[in-house]
Amino acid sequence: MLHSVISALNAVDSFIWGPPLVILLFGTGLYLTIGLRFMPIRRLPYAISLLFSGKKASGEGSEGEISPIAALFTALSATIGTGNIAGVATAITLGGPGAVFWMWMTAVVGMATKYSEALLAVRFREVDERGQHVGGPMYYIKNGMGKNWVWLAWAFAILTAIAAPGTGNLVQANGVSALFRDNMNIATWQTGLVMAILVFMVIMGGVKSIAKVASFLVPIMALFYIGGALIVLATNASLVPAAFMQIIHDAFNPSAAAGGFIGASVMVAMSQGANRGSFSNEAGLGSAAIAHASANTNDPVRQGTIAMLGTFIDTLVVCTMTALVILTAPAIFAPGGAVDGTLPVWQSGIASAASVTANAFGASIPGGQWIVTIGLAVFAFTTILGWALYGERSMEFMFGVKVIPFYRVAWCIVVYLGAVYTNDLAWTLASIGNGMMAAPNLIALLGLSGVIFAMTRKDKEKAKSAKAAPAE
Repeated sequence: MLHSVISALNAVDSFIWGPPLVILLFGTGLYLTIGLRFMPIRRLPYAISLLFSGKKASGEGSEGEISPIAALFTALSATIGTGNIAGVATAITLGGPGAVFWMWMTAVVGMATKYSEALLAVRFREVDERGQHVGGPMYYIKNGMGKNWVWLAWAFAILTAIAAPGTGNLVQANGVSALFRDNMNIATWQTGLVMAILVFMVIMGGVKSIAKVASFLVPIMALFYIGGALIVLATNASLVPAAFMQIIHDAFNPSAAAGGFIGASVMVAMSQGANRGSFSNEAGLGSAAIAHASANTNDPVRQGTIAMLGTFIDTLVVCTMTALVILTAPAIFAPGGAVDGTLPVWQSGIASAASVTANAFGASIPGGQWIVTIGLAVFAFTTILGWALYGERSMEFMFGVKVIPFYRVAWCIVVYLGAVYTNDLAWTLASIGNGMMAAPNLIALLGLSGVIFAMTRKDKEKAKSAKAAPAE
């Protein structure tokens, strides 16, 4: 029965992530990038400087519950998770090394997408019954596109409420429980129970509590994981150039199917890259806009500039590190010696995507698998926190603030259930959820692109005028 359900869901997933959505995802990002005259790429150094600007990122007379940088880390808490560890391994296993190239392309144009989402989130946000700022795609569709498009706002809210338990909960809890079971022999129900209790302790405090935890854990764990990956790549330094060449070559000339790699066409590599790339950095999903709507700022353009760093850090830095570790790892035997040890890790037949990455680290440096185990545990935990906020905001949009306490309890129950679900089922549900969320948001971004371009031009003109004005 379960096998039939998984097969049916895989068919749905393949349909959703077919050429139309992939083209819409890339096309929207490319259109926004060109319309913004490549501003997200050109202003990347400025965006990085804002990361260290502290209170200056808010501006005078600003309103919101959390600082602009805390909003970024809250959004990053939801994006840096199993997508960076297991998702990259899945993309390479199913789509070949070429899928990494398409992940990069998703991120390059995704910076413009993420910038636009956060800009609109701040521009069209509202204040709810509790006096808190709320926003995101459902609000910028309702307030920016007019009453004839309210149905699309509701569609996004409904799909987010459906997708959140899969994308931001089941997959995360399952990835952690599988690694703890494989590496530490801890029962999945024990992992699930501990995680559910910890999540409950944080999310009951709302967005400020989530932001506080995310601002502490995300930078520390990102540096820990990147540092570990750099040690591995230093060990395998001679293989790094070849890994880059393989990624670029296979993006347009896929490798022959072998071992765990079942990809057979450029479309498979592109689809897997777009799918796992969007799962990882969430550019195009609209989810991060929900976090940025709570930022204490009066400048939508500045917040959008900060927001696009999330895509850069998540995919172009963290995911790239994971991909290179996997592609440069020595050939290994999986536990029990059940696979061909002459094949690379990504073709070795290891069933669990997270275990592929863990084995790649472990095969390169002694104890390297613990980098993945610890990193995945913390990243998944923070992702569950971030997505709890996203699901909560979507439910609030539909039913009001009264539903929030009940939703938070239900969310923690799903954490436990996710820890004992099969990995294949969790990943498929998450993938379907991502695809369903993306379409309404991408339509909204295209519909509101004129607002995005106009506000960006106005900000540029304002900056020029301020620079040209004589000093008093």
